[in-house]
Amino acid sequence: MARNKTAAKSIPSKARLAKVLGAVNVGSFRISAMIMGETETGDLVVLGSGHRASNGVKRGYITDMNAATYAIRDAVERAEKNAGTNVQSVWIACAGAGLKSQISKVEIDIGGRRIEEEDIEHLLLEARDRIDPDGRSVLHAIPAHYTLDGAHGVANPLGLHAERLGVDIHVMLADGAPVRNLMEAVQNAHLEVEAVVAAPLASGYACLTEEERDLGVALVEIGSDVTNVSVFAAGMLLGLRSIPLGSGDITDAVAGAFGIRRFQAERLKCVSGSAIASPSDHREMIPVHGPNEAEGGAVGGANARGADDKNRIARADLISVITQSQSQLTREIGKALKELGFAGVRGGQVVLTGGGAELAGLAEFAQSALAMPVRIGRAPELTGLPEAHATPGFSGLAGLCLYAAVDPVDIRAVGSRYSNTHEFSGSVNLFAGISRLWRALRENF
Repeated sequence: MARNKTAAKSIPSKARLAKVLGAVNVGSFRISAMIMGETETGDLVVLGSGHRASNGVKRGYITDMNAATYAIRDAVERAEKNAGTNVQSVWIACAGAGLKSQISKVEIDIGGRRIEEEDIEHLLLEARDRIDPDGRSVLHAIPAHYTLDGAHGVANPLGLHAERLGVDIHVMLADGAPVRNLMEAVQNAHLEVEAVVAAPLASGYACLTEEERDLGVALVEIGSDVTNVSVFAAGMLLGLRSIPLGSGDITDAVAGAFGIRRFQAERLKCVSGSAIASPSDHREMIPVHGPNEAEGGAVGGANARGADDKNRIARADLISVITQSQSQLTREIGKALKELGFAGVRGGQVVLTGGGAELAGLAEFAQSALAMPVRIGRAPELTGLPEAHATPGFSGLAGLCLYAAVDPVDIRAVGSRYSNTHEFSGSVNLFAGISRLWRALRENF
């Protein structure tokens, strides 16, 4: 992740767009789309965005192709209407599919002479050929940083002298079939797939600073059905764990505890819920039914379980259910961080994002439970981004556009021999060949 590009607060009305990017985030709770333009001066501006309730998706996997395709097409059309322009291709985020992150380290002999462009190409070819997907699909294989005689953190080895030149490659793997299902759902919506991007990478572009990624930080993206826990250090995503729990499980716990509908439980959680209790909660009574609903509203038509004759429940009872369910999720997050080596003296800043991070009081709750500093992560200010989408729940979508704007070089574009580890077929335009690689090398080095 070389840079986070954000737009200036005001883009001149006559600024010309150099390119237009489309992005789709297919979640279990909502499907969202964004269209972003990049001006000739490199500024980014959100042209339009849209979202709708998700269908045909469960815990990050496509479960109903027709329903998912319709929802994707609908979300994109809403974004196109707001943007006043159409897109033919999109970048898509992958949150499920058994994501796995690993670091591949490769070194070659230089013999003490000056490092030339051919040496860097040779090194990247060696790194590419050593990728071991173990039967899985490779989503990313990105050079993170170089080493000179074991010294880390070298951004520009060109022209320097060394005995040995090395590189650390960040490789992101996924199960092939779920990714192909995701791609097919997008293609059935009459859209080409530019690339499939691991959701933690996209969210990292939106929520994390370059300094945080360098010093070490944990990013926890709480979705409806899946929570991804990833650890960054030295500018790379070093490890990842996926937890099959999310904010939707808290909603289900509320619905089950009070015998009400899911949409009512979701509203109660979002409007009146909190991860932190207060002394006044016992005195506050909350109506279960919404403004336009009948007085009943419980599953069986009667009042909610434990409600008074006006179908109201004590806020304290609601928060008790939420905190019990949130405690279970936080325990799993703590276990994942420990497995990733991000605990105790090796712990640090934890950033919570995703729709589940919008629960009131969650940062304070998680900070106490994890015994680490915690903050809520959201996308940086982008010109044209609606206020309703400037929230943690849409950070992954904004990050996907930021990632697409940067379009990091993948080592599988090096040389004429194309790696067999990439399983996807024709419609995925992930790589543009060696000319693009050398252009990027010259720009960055």
